[in-house]
Amino acid sequence: MSNMGRLALLGGVTLALTACGKKGSLVYPDMLVPAAPAAATAFQSGAGVKIQFDLPTSDRAGNRLKDLAGVKISKRQSDSADEQSCRSCTDDYHLFRQLYLDLLPEGVQRFGSRLVVLDGDVAAGKLYSYRVLPFTKNGVEGASSARLTLQVDNAVPAPTLRAESYPTEIKISFSGLPLSGGTTLGYNLYRAAHQETFPLQPLNREPLSGKEYIDNGLVRGISYRYQARTLVRLPSEAVLESLPSNEVQGVLTDDYE
Repeated sequence: MSNMGRLALLGGVTLALTACGKKGSLVYPDMLVPAAPAAATAFQSGAGVKIQFDLPTSDRAGNRLKDLAGVKISKRQSDSADEQSCRSCTDDYHLFRQLYLDLLPEGVQRFGSRLVVLDGDVAAGKLYSYRVLPFTKNGVEGASSARLTLQVDNAVPAPTLRAESYPTEIKISFSGLPLSGGTTLGYNLYRAAHQETFPLQPLNREPLSGKEYIDNGLVRGISYRYQARTLVRLPSEAVLESLPSNEVQGVLTDDYE
């Protein structure tokens, strides 16, 4: 938090007094800042890293947050030996992204209260750490997320995708070569309509474990595009997504076809 922000909070915090003169609970200034982002994760997707987290909806005291403006994401790169010797280092982080919620740039997408950020500036064999810090419209910084750390590995090859269109559904078929290392957990499927950008969040909530997926409840006359990524667990227990598959397209056929 900036010094000016702290002074502003200190100046605005008093003991609440009721009409009968009884004192209310003391609220410390540090409790009036945005709470830390929740459910924060960072994992490898293709040759990049996806950072995901839920935006805070309250301050640290539990009051509803009304003036959240955005988040700052700090990043640190290291080798494995450096990471073990400096797990609590904070002075070598640099500002990776400063995001304003009312104007999100390319590579950042919002899904309700969840934000997904893509970092393509990473290299295989390196360790990366991230911290997410919310801030208000007045520039007051909140509580930081837990440190998110992962090692980037060589990208896993992409699966192959095929689409078949029917009157009420589109069937997506997955296939891929056996992995030389790691275990296939399933697939993540991404869908976009017409020429929209593919979302950074998959269509499925859980990994698709079968070789086929039936996509229904679609709108007739709209062309749907699909890509998939294999979800893999490495021997190190890290879970990552493969490179994106080929893009396929489908549209509901007429009943008489």
